[in-house]
Amino acid sequence: MVRTAAGDGEGRLGRPAARAEDDETSGVGAGASGPGRRRAVALTVAAALLVAVMLGGVMIGAVGIPPKGVLLELLDRLPLVSVDSGLSPVERGLLFQLRLPRVALAAIVGGLLALAGASYQGVFRNPLADPYLLGAAAGAGFGATLVIVFTQAEGFVPLAAFVGAIGGVLLAYALGNTAGRGGGTATLVLAGVAVMSFLSALQAFVQQIKVEQLQRIYAWILGGIGGDWSQVWLVAPYAVVSVAVLLAHGRLLDVLSVGDDEAGSLGVNAGRVRLVVLCAASLATASAVAVSGLIGFVGIVVPHIVRRLAGGSYRVVLPLSLLAGASFLVLGDLVARTVLAPAELPIGVVTAFIGAPFFVGVLRATRAVGP
Repeated sequence: MVRTAAGDGEGRLGRPAARAEDDETSGVGAGASGPGRRRAVALTVAAALLVAVMLGGVMIGAVGIPPKGVLLELLDRLPLVSVDSGLSPVERGLLFQLRLPRVALAAIVGGLLALAGASYQGVFRNPLADPYLLGAAAGAGFGATLVIVFTQAEGFVPLAAFVGAIGGVLLAYALGNTAGRGGGTATLVLAGVAVMSFLSALQAFVQQIKVEQLQRIYAWILGGIGGDWSQVWLVAPYAVVSVAVLLAHGRLLDVLSVGDDEAGSLGVNAGRVRLVVLCAASLATASAVAVSGLIGFVGIVVPHIVRRLAGGSYRVVLPLSLLAGASFLVLGDLVARTVLAPAELPIGVVTAFIGAPFFVGVLRATRAVGP
């Protein structure tokens, strides 16, 4: 069971968020060595790493394309730049119609999942919370399974997964409120567990109706990044809204980390902040799941790494998680499509290979510093 005590979160696995907030405030005007400059440097390094990883993603693949030609072709698409890349029409089509949208989609999905995971951890004040905590994964799986089993409309799978994910979160939130407000976040977590169990049972029941569709269902559940610009444009509006809302609440999450009473004394409505952050994080999770299936561990692994390296202030953790999550999934997708080329591994398998040992290490470290 996920524990929601404030002392089980950032205070053990990183610098306390409240202390980090003080440090950020004291760093204003502190000069070149202040925390504000360190934050800017960290964001710059993370952005540069993302650009490098994305370039690697479009240069490397099962079909070889000259890296110099890729760079020249990308430069040729810039305004006021005209160069001859030497790429053939087939290579150009492979670059712009398959690799670029796939890399872009992997970056969006990875960034959304990591940002949502960090936001959930801030709301529940627990470093083991992840984007699927409130039933988004179970709802998405159930919605996608219904479409796969009962229709042949593959194009409706993302929509069904999105609606299912949102529905699962809303059901958990409604159940948590019905159970009473006295339980706080602990009641909401228990409601999420109940919803996940119920929807997973429904999904298993539906799967048994047409067992011949199991392969398609499991292929979606294991996750995958497509190579279609339409999926990028489908998820982009939801990504922009959710990212903007979550990044704007970094300072408020720092305030919440010191406790609801203290936050109230500072004029912060803790309940309203939690609701807004949960809605935005759930929207980010649902939109990511709709176009990629269920990709695990990104929302836990990336925020942990960021918190270890950059401290516990959510003003820093949230934007760094966004950038680092994008890099992480672009690399994971690159491994998935090249390690067994021309065949592909489900990207969920790759992230599980990386995330499961890391998660075990986190649990061991948490136990080592526990009472």
